[in-house]
Amino acid sequence: MTADVSAAPRTPPGAGPVPGARPAPAAAGEPGLLVLKVGGSLLSDKRHSGETDHAAIDAYASQVAGLVAAHPGRIVLVTGGGALCHPVGLRIKAAKDDPYAAVALTEPAFRMRWAWTTALRAHGVRAVPLQTTSMLNELADGTTVTETGVVSRLLAEGALPVLSSDCVVTATGTLRILSSDDVPGVVLDAAVAPGPVRVVALTDVSGIHLARDPDSPVLPHLDPDDLGAVRRLFWDDAWDATGAMEGKVEALAAHARRGAECVITRGDHRPGGLRHLFAPLDAWPGDVPRTLISRRTPAGPTAATAVPADPAATTATTAATAATAATAAQPPQEDPT
Repeated sequence: MTADVSAAPRTPPGAGPVPGARPAPAAAGEPGLLVLKVGGSLLSDKRHSGETDHAAIDAYASQVAGLVAAHPGRIVLVTGGGALCHPVGLRIKAAKDDPYAAVALTEPAFRMRWAWTTALRAHGVRAVPLQTTSMLNELADGTTVTETGVVSRLLAEGALPVLSSDCVVTATGTLRILSSDDVPGVVLDAAVAPGPVRVVALTDVSGIHLARDPDSPVLPHLDPDDLGAVRRLFWDDAWDATGAMEGKVEALAAHARRGAECVITRGDHRPGGLRHLFAPLDAWPGDVPRTLISRRTPAGPTAATAVPADPAATTATTAATAATAATAAQPPQEDPT
């Protein structure tokens, strides 16, 4: 079923893509669909002030507007929750006796989507905020059903769907948090332009660093089927309940196992800072470090970089998955940011 989007916001005459224009096919090496996730750490200060940086959202919106103008119908935006959603996520985790506690995430998550929507519209983008709750259904038999017809319709119209973390109905009928890093997985099959799907996660670091030093080199490529080799590179932050880099990598690896090419890189809202995101990966600027998570080993010298073996770092991921599946009525909550 396809939703009626006739009332979707319109830009002034002459601004944005032509309504109803079919997205152009991707050029060689370019993605047919770019799912751009802008992390909450780039948009707010979760640890100290707790304030959302609306100037940063506007600066990123300006850059996204340029991408949409150049590639209409080929972008889905996912925003991190940042300071608005992080404290709510912590309260939801603590509410172990309330199987519907995660509904509290709806309000701050929409505030983040709306902040983006208003900023994007000011830059001439026909942005439409959508709630992921209505797109994902975890059935009692363990299967998951997605309903993304409205996303595909909006892309076909040259509009920009805006998504975020949300609450979803579990197989046991309770609610759980769906992290913004997991949201791209909901729309991987919603593309209307031919070509591969690329998920780019913009963060406040340049990728998976090989040491705690933020200036250290990053791991250039990670096989999504072999996360055990890099788990020792993820350090814990007792304050941040997001799972930090480990949670992000696990989510992106799941998308990569479904065929997406996933990239972690530092966000840059300066003019032209996002222009390369549609380019073939081997054509990205040399001064833009990133970690690629894909089943395709990249060509060139970066493919030879490997993480030294660390037997203590290997993890029985299948056992962890089984433990998660066996969780009772209130499954562990993820952080929305």
